[in-house]
Formats: sequence, structure tokens, C-alpha cells
Amino acid sequence: MARIALTVLGIFLALWLVFGFVLPALFAIFKFLLFAAVLAFLGFLAVTLVGKVSGRS
Repeated sequence: MARIALTVLGIFLALWLVFGFVLPALFAIFKFLLFAAVLAFLGFLAVTLVGKVSGRS
């Protein structure tokens, strides 16, 4: 009986760990990478536009 109870407790602890720590951390990393990609795209766009406006080939 104790083995079943500890198994159930371990399952709940693993689920709490996954949904409490791992998934929010993954979403935070994804949001950071998305923000960095948007900034890189804006920088690329700015450099491209400045290069075209300057008129030098």
C-alpha cells in the first residue's frame, strides 16, 4: 500500500515539476528568442534601408 501511495505522490511531484518549472521556463526562452529575432530583423531592415537610401552601389 505504501508503494502505491509513494508512486502516486511521485507522479504528482513530477507533474508539478513539469508544469510548474519546465514549461514556464521553455515559454520564457521562446519569448526571449522571438524578441531577439524581431530585433535582429529590424536591425537588418534598418541597415538595408540606409544602404539603399545612401545611393552607393
